[in-house]
Amino acid sequence: MPFARLAAATTPTCHIGLGLAAVGRPGYINLGRDEDLGEDRSVEALRTRTHELLDAAYAQGVRYFDAARSYGRSEEFLADWLGARPEVDDVVVGSKWGYIYTAGWSTDAERHEVKDHSLATYERQRAETDALLGDRLDLYQIHSVTPDSPALTDKDLHARLAEAAAQGLTVGFSTSGPAQADAIRAALAVTVDGEPLFRTVQSTYNALEASAGPALAEAHDAGLTVIVKEGMANGRLAGPHAPDALEAVADATGMGCDAVALAWILRRPWAGVVLSGAATVPQLVSNLHAPAVDLDEDQLTRLDTLAEDPGAYWERRGQLPWH
Repeated sequence: MPFARLAAATTPTCHIGLGLAAVGRPGYINLGRDEDLGEDRSVEALRTRTHELLDAAYAQGVRYFDAARSYGRSEEFLADWLGARPEVDDVVVGSKWGYIYTAGWSTDAERHEVKDHSLATYERQRAETDALLGDRLDLYQIHSVTPDSPALTDKDLHARLAEAAAQGLTVGFSTSGPAQADAIRAALAVTVDGEPLFRTVQSTYNALEASAGPALAEAHDAGLTVIVKEGMANGRLAGPHAPDALEAVADATGMGCDAVALAWILRRPWAGVVLSGAATVPQLVSNLHAPAVDLDEDQLTRLDTLAEDPGAYWERRGQLPWH
């Protein structure tokens, strides 16, 4: 498991990773993104921004970087950064397949990505990822598995993923939607030749959407590394959008709402890596204060009350505009 490299780390930020969803493409659903990125969304502008974020994250002890085929040119940007820094040999690199980027580098495309969990898409996207990241790829995840995903039942796909695992690639999956817990439990039951197929799970979990928590604890107990995404709820837990209760706790701790929101997740014993989705270096630096946030039981309880009904949460997420 490549994540053993992180387990040996001693920096405060060893449990925080950097996700590239917000900077690998010109359009995304995070709140405040217009102000974060400005008007220049050219390939070279976002390549430069991504490299600046990767430099800052690495300098602060972050060692997990997360991309996807559907995150525009995130794999390309990450590959460029790694290629220019051969001395960086202690990071864990993850990517995902199963969504096809269809926006054509536009912020107002009718559809930005199309989901396809077929074996043919795996074969094609695996070749595309390998062409960019090669042997630097440690983890390949099925992107956004839901309970009805054919990826949970396709035996031919499972066999190909097991072949990749036998060759040293860690195989994982991510989840989305109000039934994440059901998807996680279904994936835990997938075996090839009597052995569990998946070694990692990446799920949305935050103070507004905590429904996957028990299933993620089960995954951790089963030996999977748990990666938490969307810990900031696509900007809903960052100022100026943060709920009053979160702002009050942040004021009491002297930290930003973002750091407090991530600290709340880090308190979960099953949380192996919590992703920052920062689009600017100041945002990243603020996120990385999360390990230093000391939350008492009363503050944790106050944050627990922010949880929304999963159906309502995902309906609202689905209405967020692509900026």
